[in-house]
Amino acid sequence: MFSSLDALAPDPILGLIALANKDNNPRKVDLGVGVYKDESGLTPIMAAVKTAEFNCAEKELTKAYIGPAGPAEFNNGIRELIFGAQHPALQAGRVSTVLTPGGCGALRVGAEFLKRCNDNATVWVSDPTWANHLPLLGNAGLKLAEYPYYEAGSSTIKFDEMMSALANAGKGDIVLLHGCCHNPCGADLSEDQWQALTDLAAKNGFLPFIDLAYQGFGRGLDEDAFGPRLMAAQLPELLVASSCSKNFGLYRERVGSLSVLGDSSTQAEAALTHINNVVRGNYSMPPSHGGAIVGEILGDQALRQSWESELAAMRNRINQLRVLLVDKLSAQNVDADFSFIARQHGMFSFLGLSLAQVEQLREQYSIYMVGSSRVNIAGISQTNIDYVAQSIAAVLAR
Repeated sequence: MFSSLDALAPDPILGLIALANKDNNPRKVDLGVGVYKDESGLTPIMAAVKTAEFNCAEKELTKAYIGPAGPAEFNNGIRELIFGAQHPALQAGRVSTVLTPGGCGALRVGAEFLKRCNDNATVWVSDPTWANHLPLLGNAGLKLAEYPYYEAGSSTIKFDEMMSALANAGKGDIVLLHGCCHNPCGADLSEDQWQALTDLAAKNGFLPFIDLAYQGFGRGLDEDAFGPRLMAAQLPELLVASSCSKNFGLYRERVGSLSVLGDSSTQAEAALTHINNVVRGNYSMPPSHGGAIVGEILGDQALRQSWESELAAMRNRINQLRVLLVDKLSAQNVDADFSFIARQHGMFSFLGLSLAQVEQLREQYSIYMVGSSRVNIAGISQTNIDYVAQSIAAVLAR
């Protein structure tokens, strides 16, 4: 049976990681992999996570299954983190939440749930979007369509074009939105734009599906949740997929959640039964370890304060690096305006380089980024930023 298979091409980002790992240049800089790195180039374990992990190990009395929805401590805590404890939708019992294996698990479970709700559903995704959105949603059997989002030449959101395209999305359609820190471009919707989009959803009847993978990495925990909270207050239905990989640093533990907003508590409870059934037919039960850690942190005042302080330090470091990179490139007198980098949020931005320039950076300077020139700002540090700026200036001068 397997003899008919040909080997697939390697994933572009995974292939880039392998190339960087083989590079012996001591000055190499990996700006491709999408994980947070500290000044030493490591992805650290947060102190709050370490303490919570110890606490959970001490408390745990069994390794029995936790049920397809996951533990209530996690679900309640993450639901309040996303929507705010006093949100009217939560007060009315209109939101149900399940623990999933990472944000990817949340997206896939959400996709299969939506396919069950409407077998002919189309999901509108932004151009550009995170590459893995396409197989996660498309492989579940949903049809895909694109809406304009980012103008590379001006490094701005094409909001008028976006709204014109989404005017064609109607009842039964789904619109996938990046909650904050857009991956890959870093350009986020303003509060006014979120309101205009919410008004359009109310008018046309399409369902927003929000990917909130970076809450706390942009402007703040509450600020980054503005879009989901606004839509949940003004729309009858909504899906939110969230990830704890970035803001809790739990990449390898695969911790995420899927929240469904229903028009009533009865509808939300009914939706939860179907989501649990989707889970049962996929991975049956979620892993417990990472969800227990998050639940412990969110349920303990001291741990939560420690976590929020660590998260703020990570966010501030990224934002400071954005400003510093702009200053360093400006000092190189490059014939390009990179000021947009300082106005964007999260780990990612497009540099606006050609594929040939990206390849020159890799081959001649050992600076690694994906072919679109999307860079992970967190891969820059105080020790390599001058080298990065000088190298970019060198390829732009040719």
